Amino acid sequence: MPTPSQWTELAQQLRVDSIRSTTEAGSGHPTSSMSAADLLAVLLSEHLVYDFAKPRDPHNDHLIFSKGHAAPLLYAVYKAAGAISDAEMMTLRKFGSRIEGHPVPVLPYVDVATGSLGQGLPIGVGIALAGKYLDKLPYRVWVILGDSEMAEGSIYEAFELAGHYKLNNLVGVLDMNRLGQRGETMLGWNSGAYAARARAFGWHAIEVDGHDVAQIQAAYAEAEAQATAPTLIVAKTIKGKGFSEVENQPGWHGKPLPRDAAERAIKQLGGVRNILVDVRKPKSAQSTPASTLKRAELPSYTGAIATRQAYGDALKALGAARANVVALDGEVSNSTYAEVFAKAFPDRYFEHFIAEQQLVASAVAFGVRGYVAFASTFAAFFSRAYDFIRMAAISRANIKLSGSHAGVSIGQDGPSQMALEDLAMMRAVHGSAVLYPCDGNQAAKLVELMADHRGISYIRTTREKTPVLYPSGEQFSIGGSKVVRSSDADQVTVVGAGITLHEALKAHDQLKAEGIVVRVVDAYSVKPIDADSLHQAARATGGRIVVVEDHWPEGGLGDAVLEAFSRSESGGWAGQPPVVLKLGVRGMPASGTPEELMDAAGITASHIVRAVKSLVG
Repeated sequence: MPTPSQWTELAQQLRVDSIRSTTEAGSGHPTSSMSAADLLAVLLSEHLVYDFAKPRDPHNDHLIFSKGHAAPLLYAVYKAAGAISDAEMMTLRKFGSRIEGHPVPVLPYVDVATGSLGQGLPIGVGIALAGKYLDKLPYRVWVILGDSEMAEGSIYEAFELAGHYKLNNLVGVLDMNRLGQRGETMLGWNSGAYAARARAFGWHAIEVDGHDVAQIQAAYAEAEAQATAPTLIVAKTIKGKGFSEVENQPGWHGKPLPRDAAERAIKQLGGVRNILVDVRKPKSAQSTPASTLKRAELPSYTGAIATRQAYGDALKALGAARANVVALDGEVSNSTYAEVFAKAFPDRYFEHFIAEQQLVASAVAFGVRGYVAFASTFAAFFSRAYDFIRMAAISRANIKLSGSHAGVSIGQDGPSQMALEDLAMMRAVHGSAVLYPCDGNQAAKLVELMADHRGISYIRTTREKTPVLYPSGEQFSIGGSKVVRSSDADQVTVVGAGITLHEALKAHDQLKAEGIVVRVVDAYSVKPIDADSLHQAARATGGRIVVVEDHWPEGGLGDAVLEAFSRSESGGWAGQPPVVLKLGVRGMPASGTPEELMDAAGITASHIVRAVKSLVG
């Protein structure tokens, strides 16, 4: 075992390298890195179990920098482990470098992107859940926390769930350096308060001097001995530790040292070192068995059914076919129908209660471990977790989200429960797929497509039962659409999805009785939108389009259709711009029946008829 003096020497190297890289970059967070250097030196030397030559080894520990702004320290750790070179470390924040301003998974040793504070611990909870209950492997999850982020509500969602699930394989290391970006943190150096809060959630808490390597070593050993509880190590540290000119001084957050000050700091810290640590590797070389995949026997419907129920039935079918499918829900599983999966596969279902940030974080974490995670709640409540969803895109995460109870069509519950911005929200996520089925058979097939789709996908499900339009064998695709009514005499294209497609079909029949023929398009893939089919329909109907959606007019289906007719350097619509009339929810809804609310919003068949007549009149 290395001696305390060797740990201290390594810590000084980590400080020096954090200064060197940030000064070279001209930006970054050296003082936030310097405070935690002793904590990482002991962890890397003695406790972290990781084969840097095999970063995907399932037996590896997981090291997550929740305080992602301390990335210079993380990169210095990677250099000390021999994972990256000194030259690469010095490319910090340079365009084209893997050594970005905050950690991202372009480096194979980084599980998830961090930097939006309050995210690392919730994701660590999810990985620990996978380790204890699914992988059943002895790896640990080490999460480096900053004291400023302890004000985030997501931290306490993580505390709560980790305590509930008794995640003794999870260790949070709190770098309590007292100073945030603009001054002292809420609790300063009150380590007792942090420890008491952790204990209240069922954690084991240890208070240490974060610069005393012997205390740190003992704390890590104590954390590893826990049998039923996660551990929080509260380490009192000094921001800028090691350089007297900045130690415990406000105003240095996120500022590199000028070159002359950096030279003085490096001299005070004992100069540049190139210590290499032989990091402990996992003892077991046994690989986890590959998950068996077979074709899911999807449910088949002939009568009216809510697409939210079809989601649950299809998820159960996927669970039967694929051992790597897991489901999570936010205490509404009897409404989202995730309970169907939960009853069939209780060992692969994880209740997250009313904690939507942790819900999405765990889904991201399960993806880190190779599982296909479906997370469900009311669509409106994903807005609470939107920061986790956008960060999931930066993490290149593979997650499946299901939002039920969307739009005014949910009825009497009123606007607090009505997702009217979810399509816009999810469309804005980089690389996302956004799906909105209109019947049970379509919903079931889209759930299967989500499981096969790599990246972030979202399905919007409907509370009300809807008639079946498609046979169970009908094929769909992400990026596709269906023309459900057409003729050579079509005068207007009506585009709907989900609940409004049925209103469009009613309008089609009413208009046909009056001698007006319209083409009806089911744009079930809101993103990517089927631009080719929309272009073809626009040409066939004289450039007249009505879009109807149970959503605010901003950013939803109507704007997706408009985008299909935009021009770009890579091509796009080349003709005259079509006339697109958007029908959406424009006034604040209240309680009422679904029929009353949809009519009041102007998205029922009678309003579609009026809109079509305005274009052909």
